[in-house]
Amino acid sequence: MTELTQVLRHVLPVEDPNALVGHTTGDDAAVYRIADDRALVVTADFFTPIVDDPYDFGRISATNALSDIYAMGARPLFVLNLVGFPRTLLGDGILDEILRGGSDVTRAIGIPTLGGHSIDDKEPKYGLVAIGEVHPDRMVTNSGAQVGDVLVLTKPLGSGVIATALKKGEADDDVISTAVEVMTTLNQSASETMVSVGVKAATDITGFGLLGHLRGMMSASATSATLQAASIPILPGARELAEAGHIPGGTRRNLEDLTPDLDFADSIDEVSRTLMVDAQTSGGLLMCVPPDRLTALLAGLKGDIPSAFVIGKVVRGQPGTIRIE
Repeated sequence: MTELTQVLRHVLPVEDPNALVGHTTGDDAAVYRIADDRALVVTADFFTPIVDDPYDFGRISATNALSDIYAMGARPLFVLNLVGFPRTLLGDGILDEILRGGSDVTRAIGIPTLGGHSIDDKEPKYGLVAIGEVHPDRMVTNSGAQVGDVLVLTKPLGSGVIATALKKGEADDDVISTAVEVMTTLNQSASETMVSVGVKAATDITGFGLLGHLRGMMSASATSATLQAASIPILPGARELAEAGHIPGGTRRNLEDLTPDLDFADSIDEVSRTLMVDAQTSGGLLMCVPPDRLTALLAGLKGDIPSAFVIGKVVRGQPGTIRIE
């Protein structure tokens, strides 16, 4: 995150009053007002394969890209494909399966793919530009957390560790299949529920891990947070794989970068600390929920796969700092 911050310092601040959300708060997507009651939500996301099956890779990538739209409380309108792929392998049908996977995700929610861009690339990459719409008064941002809000997470952690083990042939099939199911579960219903109960602050958990994205929210909101380690959900098999050393480079960098802002209880072991910063793909939504709306939120999320987990609260303190008990 520190490296990215250094790069983004060269991007000039935006003074357009219709630019409702830009890069300065590190939010999930850009938001631009086009009318008093309409704003476009725009994001782009792509990455290299994290699973062996190309169809599943396409589904995961599309689900992940759409998550930024849902994190803002918006409704997706259409997408564009982003593809990097070796020309020499075009005849093997691999790219066909990747694109089929992505298209099946977007088709299931009734939005079209209106084109895209591709380049000849030695290492395959796939993702989407996703365009959504939200009412300016109802958008959800990472800067709206209030002291007293309850923190709710909608998916377990550990996909980065599992993907790293998979690449080395060390992850069991059942561990992989569960992780794929979670990563291909859209945050659509969770987003619709949070908007319906009036949640104003949320983000999705991706490359910076739970604690990285939470720190971003707390910094943008000038608040702090306290988490209960025992309440944080972990994917089956992830702890064992982390104990065996299957830890992504991005996860290690996250922990190094975040350490100055984290206060772990002495009882929390190194593996637990690592999983809390594990670089996720297509993770869940992390919501800041006013206490009087928590029951309604949990009732609305009940039955979703995965479900919802109450993991902590927003408190007064040094902005961006997190205490893990």
